[in-house]
Amino acid sequence: MNLILETDRLVLREMLLSDAEALFEMDRNPNVHQYLWNKPLTEISEVHSYIEFVREQYIQNNIGRFVVILKETNELIGWTGLKYNTEIVNNKIDFYDIGYRLNEKFWKKGYASEASFTWLDYGFNVMKIKIMSAAAHTDNIASNKILQKIGMVLTEQYLEDNVSWNWYELKNPNL
Repeated sequence: MNLILETDRLVLREMLLSDAEALFEMDRNPNVHQYLWNKPLTEISEVHSYIEFVREQYIQNNIGRFVVILKETNELIGWTGLKYNTEIVNNKIDFYDIGYRLNEKFWKKGYASEASFTWLDYGFNVMKIKIMSAAAHTDNIASNKILQKIGMVLTEQYLEDNVSWNWYELKNPNL
């Protein structure tokens, strides 16, 4: 994808195979996966598969998750972005969701919300998405706060594999 978005502190760019080591550092941390089924990655090959999956989404859907680079240090600190979901989640299919995952040492600095505001703007104003969706583990206070901060509205709760999730939506204010 030839798309690069910038915020005051961040560069959001396509995910590359060369990003695998930094993403593996993030995804092998059990704290990062506390609210993601408690399944931290154990092999870098899992990251390679994920990157290939994301890159395929760029081709199929013209969007996907992008890595987040901290301008100040040029460090890869995680990923954010939009995803066109073709799998059933909360009895819904074929929808756009906004998501983020950051390396733990970059939590509580406002990066996820900063990037998410930029993605909402892109999704609504460039892609003309009608409704943006998001899900967060019910107990993940930080992630729920981020979604509320960017204007997402909690519309329901649902269970997936006996785990409670909050479902958020935001309608495009320009449509």
